[in-house]
Amino acid sequence: MDTKNLIEHLAAFGLTGQEALVYLELFRSGKSTGYEISKLTGISRSNAYKALDGLTAKGAACVTQGNVKKYAPVGIEEFCQNKIRNLSERREYLIEHMPKEKEEKEGYITIRSDENILDKVKNMLERAEKRVYISMCKNLLQQIEPELQKLAERKIKIVILTDKSSSVSNAKIYQTQNKKNQIGIITDSSYVLTGELGKGKESTCLYSGQANFVQVFKDSMKNEIRLIELGVKDRK
Repeated sequence: MDTKNLIEHLAAFGLTGQEALVYLELFRSGKSTGYEISKLTGISRSNAYKALDGLTAKGAACVTQGNVKKYAPVGIEEFCQNKIRNLSERREYLIEHMPKEKEEKEGYITIRSDENILDKVKNMLERAEKRVYISMCKNLLQQIEPELQKLAERKIKIVILTDKSSSVSNAKIYQTQNKKNQIGIITDSSYVLTGELGKGKESTCLYSGQANFVQVFKDSMKNEIRLIELGVKDRK
């Protein structure tokens, strides 16, 4: 993985761009002074020390004992695990103390970008209690197969309309044409997500728990399944 991608992933754990760059250099060069880091990275000495102080404060680096003040990186596994543990504790606090969320089943929500849409899809699957209907091509389906496998282990009914076979166990698969970026998901006959996925920031989906919209989408998927079943019978 190149430096740009490493910096992007480190940024997800709270490091600034310069902090991530310096953190990587500490791994490559070992214990270093701010002056040495400045020369190795090409950033100013003041910014190098600022980044090192930031890394120390965030638990990604520590100061070594000796005549000269040097910095050493905290192992990546330890650093990430500490961050995850801290976020998990904060998550539990927020869940316990946040004002009660008003349930909004009526209305529509627009969700944009692959990242946000995938997050919504995974959250819908995690919250499913009885059944899940999914329509999407195999290439997109692969991104949520781990979540679907967990549903199968929980004995949740899974129906999938896709263009190729799927490895999800205990799922009813209906083979349909490749719909490319088009997706549709229904969970527990109560919530629908429909739109496009796989187009990066251009992807857009509509999410709703509005009863009439859910019923229309549900009927549409049922009709598609009937047509698929009739087509299979005709070929026999």
